[in-house]
Amino acid sequence: MSRRLRCWPTIAALFATALGLAPLPAQAQLSCRHALVLALDVSGSVDSREYQMQIDGLAAALDDPDVRRALLAQPQAPVHLAIFEWSAPEYQRRLVPWTAITGPAMLDGLIATLRATRRAAAPPGTAIGSALAAGAALLDERSQCWKRTMDISGDGKHNMGPHPDTLKAPLQARDLTVNALVIGTDDPRQGDARQDDVAGLSSYFRAYVITGPGAFVETALGFRDYESAMVRKLLRELEGLSLANHVPLEGGGDVGPFWHRR
Repeated sequence: MSRRLRCWPTIAALFATALGLAPLPAQAQLSCRHALVLALDVSGSVDSREYQMQIDGLAAALDDPDVRRALLAQPQAPVHLAIFEWSAPEYQRRLVPWTAITGPAMLDGLIATLRATRRAAAPPGTAIGSALAAGAALLDERSQCWKRTMDISGDGKHNMGPHPDTLKAPLQARDLTVNALVIGTDDPRQGDARQDDVAGLSSYFRAYVITGPGAFVETALGFRDYESAMVRKLLRELEGLSLANHVPLEGGGDVGPFWHRR
């Protein structure tokens, strides 16, 4: 059964609610090396064919051999994944709840859930700010993970709800990273205009959406390129974070992650 993430009337109210979430037990939190939220654009510009290409492309990317190795590299400190789709301010639909990728069976189950997903009716707006707020609320549930990242896919600019730029300060205060996967047009007849389109949209996401340590924008030249772009993005997000980067303290706990990019 799908669950909807509720957006609050104002950003201040949303973040106050997020901060009030009950924390997980410390042992469960400390076992998570990376909390990763994937947020998929299902606004009016995404037709049914493109929707299925996005869902299938994400499932295939998670099943890519290199991505599987990265996700499964440290089962004693697993990656936690959650996935939702978004459109208008009031619409965020949870596709996959928080799942600790502790082994191949957990990853296979998550991929199977995605492949069985069918489109639900959604309003047509593009509320990037509201999606960012919903993703931040989810990441607050994994506050002790060594690294916390939201990965937002989109094929258009914000057109309703809070402007994404107004979310940057609250997100930075939470020590979150927001990356983006920008999706250009699929129509090859547009020629060089396809490159111009995705370049302009990438600049918009770079200026107003991404934030945090190492934040970046990945691009897909249409939904046909979504799987390849998602593989590149996931590998970049998952690289360089290991148990060796954590320094244990006497009596338990650690001083936090010291990861690097290769």
